[in-house]
Amino acid sequence: MGNELPRFVAVGAGRMGRGIAIAFAYAGHRISLVDLRPRSDEAWQKLRGAAHAEIEASLAGLAQLGVIDAAQVHVIAARVDFVDAANAPAALAAAELVFEGVPETLEAKRDAFEHINRHCREDAILTSTTSSILVTQLAALVHRPERFLNMHWLNPAYVIPVVELSCHPGTDPAVLERTKALMEAIGKLPVVCGASPGYIVPRLQALVMNEAARMIEEGAATAEEIDKATRYGLGLRFAALGVVEFIDFGGCDILHHASREMAVSIDRARYTAPAIVDRMVEEGRLGLKSGSGFYEYEGRDVGAYRRDVLSRTLGMLKHAGLWQPPAAETRE
Repeated sequence: MGNELPRFVAVGAGRMGRGIAIAFAYAGHRISLVDLRPRSDEAWQKLRGAAHAEIEASLAGLAQLGVIDAAQVHVIAARVDFVDAANAPAALAAAELVFEGVPETLEAKRDAFEHINRHCREDAILTSTTSSILVTQLAALVHRPERFLNMHWLNPAYVIPVVELSCHPGTDPAVLERTKALMEAIGKLPVVCGASPGYIVPRLQALVMNEAARMIEEGAATAEEIDKATRYGLGLRFAALGVVEFIDFGGCDILHHASREMAVSIDRARYTAPAIVDRMVEEGRLGLKSGSGFYEYEGRDVGAYRRDVLSRTLGMLKHAGLWQPPAAETRE
């Protein structure tokens, strides 16, 4: 293994840092899990033990499901170096890519970036895993903001492939591309969004979850029926088709009319379609059926595309165990 320090550092030894550590270790990389808080030796050993136990337990869970061999648990876990505050400077100085994952307060993040700024190398890429603080706010905390962006992981970080990259106007495009390449190399699927609250996934899922809670509150459906509908209807469809792709596939006019009806019958503020939908309908950009929508379809083999969508959907049905073969005999 050698004596070289890892190229990757997760600052903050909590749940997110541990998940990130597993993701890199699973992909074969050593990674330093750094705790910046000065602690007594007893307190540090307790934290280190808890973090190591959680990492091994998470990997053991994968082994129990047959994803990895049981013998791999210790091998993968051994790739995570646990680093206390005294040894943090050396770990940061060696890092190519740093993930800040301390508690969600500006004060905590300011303290963390003071340490990172002081010790990290000039060409290091710095990221924050914050779920609530805009990248434009945090960019002011780093010495080289052109090498900084937010990176939002979805839990469990070592399982869900998507990582959301949020850049500020000063983020160097080359830094973004390098970050994407590093994440793709460990099997992640980076998606890019602007400096907007909620990234992509949390913003969409908050609307869905709140609406589900309202439906229960209103007596429209039970929790069990809503979950059945979302797992095998809504979720299955959106696992085969992206949300925007789904709009184009069905037609922007369908969304326009459905939104208008629900705005009148349920709640105008919640269901009125945004101006972009109305404008696209007025312009005749309805999606697949008109040749243009949020995507362009001119010159595309529409028949092949429709077959691909059907194939994706059937794949999800088979995965869920819901696809049935045709009846062999005619029933009376």
